[in-house]
Amino acid sequence: MMIAVGIDLGSVAAKGVLLNGKDIYKTVIPTGWSPRDAGRKLLNDLLQQSGLTRSQLGGIVVTGYGRVAFDQADRKVTEISCHARGVAHLLPGANTIVDIGGQDSKVIRINEHGKVLDFAMNDKCAAGTGRFLQVMANTLGMDVGQLGELEAPGEHVTVNSMCTVFAESEIIGLLARGMSTGGIIAGLHQSVGKRVASMARRLGVKEIVAFTGGVALNQGVERALVQELGCPVVVLEDCQFTGALGAALTAAQES
Repeated sequence: MMIAVGIDLGSVAAKGVLLNGKDIYKTVIPTGWSPRDAGRKLLNDLLQQSGLTRSQLGGIVVTGYGRVAFDQADRKVTEISCHARGVAHLLPGANTIVDIGGQDSKVIRINEHGKVLDFAMNDKCAAGTGRFLQVMANTLGMDVGQLGELEAPGEHVTVNSMCTVFAESEIIGLLARGMSTGGIIAGLHQSVGKRVASMARRLGVKEIVAFTGGVALNQGVERALVQELGCPVVVLEDCQFTGALGAALTAAQES
């Protein structure tokens, strides 16, 4: 296999993977205001980790929200294709991918070879995304990374609005009424699970279901998704890197 790099420039986090035979190097950084600068930093970090130089690379493929801004890639590929490729490599036999990122959520149906059969994407509002959870965490006075560990499903409080602005006001009202913070968090997770599961059902959910993206690290959202889909989901160990891995595999093949 040629030495190859995949870069996934998401709206919140930028991820990079370098493949060199059996050696895999990966890194993640905040995207910040400039996807181009984030991509360059990722590339430099990967080269430093691996001890390689730019001239030794066989190819670079970039994907994600900020791919159009990155000027050092050999090819730009959609995140749908890259996620499919990455998941098929990490979880052979997977048929459905649920990916929840910072600014969008998507459900992808693939075949046994990782070919995309169909997909649905929510990219027109923050509902059901990492951004939605981040705003809600700020309203609750905590870091978004704390939501999963602080939820209390047994004290579930229904959150009716999925609009980020209205949901923020609703939570302030629930807190004023003395509702359990852990129960409110459980309600938020359930709302995200319902929204994403609705997209998945429109495509037709088929097991095995892989859960990817930064939000997959939140055990509360995982629980809600399992409940709403009515089937198990698999959170991949490298759930944040599936897009970057798929991009790297594409670069390696084309090289």
